[in-house]
Amino acid sequence: MFILGITGGVGAGKSEILMILEREYGARLMLADEAAHQLTDREGPCGAALAALLGEEIYGADGRLDRKAAAEKIFGREELRQAVNAIVHPAVRRYILDDIAQCRLNGTALYVLEAALLLEENYDEICDEVWYIYADEQVRRRRLAENRGYTDEKTTAIMKSQMSDAEFRRRCTTVIDNSGSLGETEEQIRHRMEAVFGENREL
Repeated sequence: MFILGITGGVGAGKSEILMILEREYGARLMLADEAAHQLTDREGPCGAALAALLGEEIYGADGRLDRKAAAEKIFGREELRQAVNAIVHPAVRRYILDDIAQCRLNGTALYVLEAALLLEENYDEICDEVWYIYADEQVRRRRLAENRGYTDEKTTAIMKSQMSDAEFRRRCTTVIDNSGSLGETEEQIRHRMEAVFGENREL
């Protein structure tokens, strides 16, 4: 099984890349953020510890974590933020590693792991290859304004909090430039997939 890591800055179009890999190459997708959502439900494996740390009010009546309420509790309190990360991050990692093990048994050929903090959390250590999804800053700003309604100020703040372009390029094995057309992006993906698997698309 080939494990491919996907990362990149906000607005780079990682979701688009994931859809192509799933549709065209039959990839098994694992999104770390979605895994975290499941694990942090009140009845999930992290629920009791988070409620004890931050209070039951961080959970809605449906048992789902109110991420805004949790963020407000943590804001400006570094020790508390680290305590939350110490609960959530190891649980997400275990969940992903268990899923990888099961997919190996099932004969999965291509496993794709997407995580905004893929490098910071050292998931590159378990990946055979890591792609940096790049897009020009102005393209990213336009996408975020059009698709998510982000203000320029909000986008700037998020970008400043993320890894720099130079660091992404230094630590990733492949750069996919998603600044242009979908066709141009698909061609880059096809070229890289052929380099890894040959011309046989039936992985």
